[in-house]
Amino acid sequence: MSDGKHHQEILITQRIKQLRLAKGLTQKAFADSLGIVQGYLSSIERGLKIPSHILLMALCHTYGIREEWLFGGIGPVFGEKPRRPGYSADAATVKTPLLKSIPKGFPDIIEEEELAGYIFLPGVPEGCFAIVAVGDFMAPTIRDGDLVIFSPGGELANRSIILLNNRWGEVILRRARVTGRELFFSAENTTYAPFHPDANTKIYGTVVDVWRNVKII
Repeated sequence: MSDGKHHQEILITQRIKQLRLAKGLTQKAFADSLGIVQGYLSSIERGLKIPSHILLMALCHTYGIREEWLFGGIGPVFGEKPRRPGYSADAATVKTPLLKSIPKGFPDIIEEEELAGYIFLPGVPEGCFAIVAVGDFMAPTIRDGDLVIFSPGGELANRSIILLNNRWGEVILRRARVTGRELFFSAENTTYAPFHPDANTKIYGTVVDVWRNVKII
């Protein structure tokens, strides 16, 4: 990691602590609001762990933080209204298909019975799909029951979270790790071993957002 990038990441962790103190929240209360454990937040604030991009987006959405301030310290802290359900009634929403599971013909063929319905959430890009996460593979970033918004296909950028199949054909979520010319996929939960893609690996999409505690009717 370059010194410049590391310095920038440390500044982000400092801004997270600054925000928490400005809100007058304890570490536990702040961590609970983001769906992470207090110990993980403590490690972030001390610069021992670097928050994932998904967690940073959740922070912006929950507290209405401007990304320009969080990532670069530019401009005011607050901008948009918080975008979690119930906060902003006038935010633009997009009709997003909610899949029961990934259809065999995805994304070209999706039958009506393969849909659980549609969701309307602010800030979701056009052309995305939603699916409910199962299991603790990506905890604490993505937890069992979280609503995962993903874009079909997408670039395999380092640290991006990908929807793909494992060697048994099951659809899973994993973080892409690119080191030099090597690509492998890893879980956030270190109980599960990373693996390299093979000829049977299919990439279904790239996660663009995660919503927690969303009631699906």
